[in-house]
Amino acid sequence: MSSLELAFNLVAQWDVVISVGLAAIFGLFVGAIPGLTATMAMAVLVPITFYLDPIPAVGAMVSCSAMAIFAGDIPAMLLRMPGTPASAAYADEGYRMTLRGEAERALGAGLLFSAIGGLFGTVVLMIAAPMLAEVALEFSSYEYFWLALLGLTSAVFIASKDAPKALISLMIGLGVATIGLENPSGQPRFNFGSIELLAGVNFIAALIGLFAVSEVLRNVINGGLVAPKLDQIRIGNPVREWGQLIRRYWRQQLRGSSLGVVIGALPGAGADIASWMAYAVSRRFSRDPKKFGTGHLEGIVESTSANNAALGGAWVPALVFGVPGDSITAIVIGVLYMKGMNPGPTLFLQNPENIYAVFLIFIAANVLMIGFGWTAISIAKRILTVPRNVLMPIILVFCITGAYASNNGMFDVGVMLAFGILGYLMEENGIPIAPCILGLVLGELVESNFITSMLKSDGELLAFLQRPISLGLGIVTILIWCIPLVMMVRSRLQGKALAATTTGDH
Repeated sequence: MSSLELAFNLVAQWDVVISVGLAAIFGLFVGAIPGLTATMAMAVLVPITFYLDPIPAVGAMVSCSAMAIFAGDIPAMLLRMPGTPASAAYADEGYRMTLRGEAERALGAGLLFSAIGGLFGTVVLMIAAPMLAEVALEFSSYEYFWLALLGLTSAVFIASKDAPKALISLMIGLGVATIGLENPSGQPRFNFGSIELLAGVNFIAALIGLFAVSEVLRNVINGGLVAPKLDQIRIGNPVREWGQLIRRYWRQQLRGSSLGVVIGALPGAGADIASWMAYAVSRRFSRDPKKFGTGHLEGIVESTSANNAALGGAWVPALVFGVPGDSITAIVIGVLYMKGMNPGPTLFLQNPENIYAVFLIFIAANVLMIGFGWTAISIAKRILTVPRNVLMPIILVFCITGAYASNNGMFDVGVMLAFGILGYLMEENGIPIAPCILGLVLGELVESNFITSMLKSDGELLAFLQRPISLGLGIVTILIWCIPLVMMVRSRLQGKALAATTTGDH
């Protein structure tokens, strides 16, 4: 009997089917609640895996993470409150579509391209795992520095309509990222004597505050004027336009999925960064960049493809070399060791049927996502029928629960409320939130990798451009920085030429 047949036999067991199904429902529930992340759902599952055989345990992890990443789209698009950080990049885009009465189209596209992105990541995982893992392992502090800078640069494209305000938002995020222990001396920095702030600002609490609590405040202060018009919202058959969406956005889907797999395979990157970078790339290469931020489906397609494809990509270094691609696979590696499926090249040689079983479960989880996701979307409209004066306090309770659960402390609830006020004030003054989130996520990565690189090179700046991958990333980043300058110079030259032509005509 071949390894593939053995894998089918391993997966086609009742304990595997039940574990995958229940974990999928749990992932949908957790992902749909703002603040309760996919990583948190995985952490909750770990004690349960103690009592499961290896394949059901890994299957539960796979299906739970896939469903949680998708489910974060539902509150993001209906209420502008991302269920998971991976949905934050396009929360505002989806919510504006909901306000226009296009919730069905936004959620249907999110479900379709989440499933396709997940299947794309699975296929790449099956075919190119060793190759991608080897590339990912070539990344050192130099490459991560440029990658993080490239991510920060994307903030300009995310909010290119008002670059100065985008920079203000980015600087706020970078400033918050400096709170904690200074690298490398370990001296307290900007913690104002608070022991809790020595570890820095809790990203989950800040995310909930900036997106969810600020929205609650806005509804309270504006009397619910920003609520979607329920009579215009129709969530009937979210799969109705799928054929048309695939024909129209196949390029964005392919580009987002490819980027998601590559970013996911880089240790420490994950679905969150993949989603932000895909949104920035989509805006940069779009034929209609001015539509971004107004409820444009293109950015949603590319980002949701990327964050689901990143899940498969993150398993590449995890399975082949035991290096976690993100926080989710860090948990999975622990479970694999616990179950005797030690990650590494020997896993492919000694127990290939177990690896094939994992691949089959990945495929099954993304196919299941369509059915489970359809059901979740159908139920989702009921959220909008609840009066805002009832819904907002319920959401606030979930937000407090999510912030508290992230570190099991009330201090993070205070952080959440503070960032809620900050988010409200920023948006009231036209300052976008997305660059702030990006600065908060990538600020520590930029600083730590810059200092590590400088220590390794004895302060030699040219060392950042002496490695092939680092050189390539550096050139791309610097070219992107130069684009606005080139465009500004060109527009001035064109203006002078036009003025000279007009003067000559007179």
